[in-house]
Amino acid sequence: MSKTRSTTILVVRRDGKTVIAGDGQVTLGSSVVKATAKKIRTLLDGKVVVGFAGSAADGLALMERLEEKLNKYRGNLLKAAVELAKEWRTDKFLRRLEAVLVAADKEKMFLISGNGDVIEPDEPVLAIGSGGDFARSAALALYRNTNLSAREIVQESMKIAGEICIYTNENVSIEEIS
Repeated sequence: MSKTRSTTILVVRRDGKTVIAGDGQVTLGSSVVKATAKKIRTLLDGKVVVGFAGSAADGLALMERLEEKLNKYRGNLLKAAVELAKEWRTDKFLRRLEAVLVAADKEKMFLISGNGDVIEPDEPVLAIGSGGDFARSAALALYRNTNLSAREIVQESMKIAGEICIYTNENVSIEEIS
């Protein structure tokens, strides 16, 4: 079976607002098989936003695990992310999952992987997926050189990524927390 490629997920925080976006494209080989996939969610009654790149089933399973950890650690995103990464890396079943997560609340954002990574960026801009580098580059330029809101930065950056990356479309879902 051909390798599935998909996803651009971008999160930006500015002026007390955290905005996450995910494109809707899923590509199998050289074909777009879905244009309206939803790869982002809010967790913990809208206090945390999360998105995944990689296998949909794996990404959704990891989102559920993150939400369990958030509930267990009373909304402490750092603690939940570290505990998920530890479990993901050591658990016989979980370590086979092929996905990467980004998770953010009003104060922090992290890239979480099955390698045990819990990475907080130096600036409040983070992206993953096939078009992640395109979206992140655009977002950093806008973040550093304009006064656009987090939502405006995310919208414009996702548009740019969709114009450059063949695995990213312009059918974007956006969630915001403040």
